Amino acid sequence: MSGEVVTRLMKGNEALALAAIAYGVDSYFGYPITPQSEILETLSAKHPETMTVLQAESEVGAIHMVYGAAACGKVAFTSSSGPGFSLMQGGISYMCGAGLPAVIVNVMRGGPGLGTIQPSQADYYQVVKGGGHGDYHLFVVAPSSPQEMADFLPLAFDWAFRYRNPAVILADGTIGQMMERVSLNILRHGTFDTTWAADGTLHKRSTYNRISSLRLDPADMEQVTVERFEKYALAEKNDARSEVFAVEDADTLLVAFGSVSRVARRACEIAAEEGLRVGLFRPITLWPFPAEALRKAATSARHVVCVELNMGQMIDDVRLSLSSTPLSESVLHYGHTGGITLSPSEIVTFVKTIS
Repeated sequence: MSGEVVTRLMKGNEALALAAIAYGVDSYFGYPITPQSEILETLSAKHPETMTVLQAESEVGAIHMVYGAAACGKVAFTSSSGPGFSLMQGGISYMCGAGLPAVIVNVMRGGPGLGTIQPSQADYYQVVKGGGHGDYHLFVVAPSSPQEMADFLPLAFDWAFRYRNPAVILADGTIGQMMERVSLNILRHGTFDTTWAADGTLHKRSTYNRISSLRLDPADMEQVTVERFEKYALAEKNDARSEVFAVEDADTLLVAFGSVSRVARRACEIAAEEGLRVGLFRPITLWPFPAEALRKAATSARHVVCVELNMGQMIDDVRLSLSSTPLSESVLHYGHTGGITLSPSEIVTFVKTIS
């Protein structure tokens, strides 16, 4: 599929799976769980001979298989949702500690516990703040369409290998299940630097590459952690991404990611028809969070409203981003949880109550 443009109607989950094939991913290990099972199903049906696709016995098994493949320098990924992603937290923490690149896809459903199979954005804390133990961050990118499910896969792998750290594609169930026209024109990945990987051979210094997160010397543990956070600081400076809509003279600024950003954009259009000045700031990367871009977008705003499919999680990062401005006291939340989706008209109604 390399270099070939394929355009057709497909689900977000399917688009991501086909993008992985086009990109030349070496291996996928996963376990079926709604609403992301089509990723495993599509890969199982379509994968080329050069790609390993395996249904693990559980999500715990899947993430540790990814650990093993990544330790050998392979381009590997997995996907899950809700309870399955929770089971992966130990393996993700180990991968961060060992400095291993991989991509994890989380197509969010409601929770906690088994919750619901309906769309949700309530995994924000878990993914952006870190669901495992220790000092680490995950690179997190949030697609808002099936097209971006495909487009963001190469981006996530680029971050993972450049910084030697797992990256997450965080989609809500709406994006995974919705069908839209998608164009796949993804070139196969080039050569990543894997001189650090365990390849079973002796290297120039006559020592084997050692992949481990175990650091028994406290000074060594601190040094490795400091070096990891120096890379994070570089990513915060260079890799935060966002987009804006109608923010130039916005009196109210909506902040939304994923599928909700699409609803919020339509709300801005309806508000404009009614004479209201409402703009949209969409964080594309949830970590690193585009704080500087948000402050710039909120220049003319009197109110900032975080619109989310949860009880208010991204709102903490928005408030932190605006903490140096008077707006920090005017950040509000509006949303639903439990799988209830939002409509543009109800967002406009809420804006009217605060205008």
